[in-house]
Amino acid sequence: MQIQVNTGHNIDGGAGLVAYVSNVVESALNLVSDHITRVEVHLSDETSSKSSPNNIRCVMEARLEHHQPVAATDHASTVDEAVTGAADN
Repeated sequence: MQIQVNTGHNIDGGAGLVAYVSNVVESALNLVSDHITRVEVHLSDETSSKSSPNNIRCVMEARLEHHQPVAATDHASTVDEAVTGAADN
């Protein structure tokens, strides 16, 4: 399973974030990972303001063998919360 992490210009997409997101995705999809070819994770800061609640958006799209992609979205105050929220959906 390939995991691709994309970030908006207001979110630092460094190696630490990529490792964290990959760990969350792999843990959440462990039981079905043999049937997933790729997961795309898109992180964005919708307001560019730290004072706005739930301004971080995470969209995860899983590409399944022989099926249409499946997507989950979550909004949260932090990147970590948005990633785990989308993974739980």
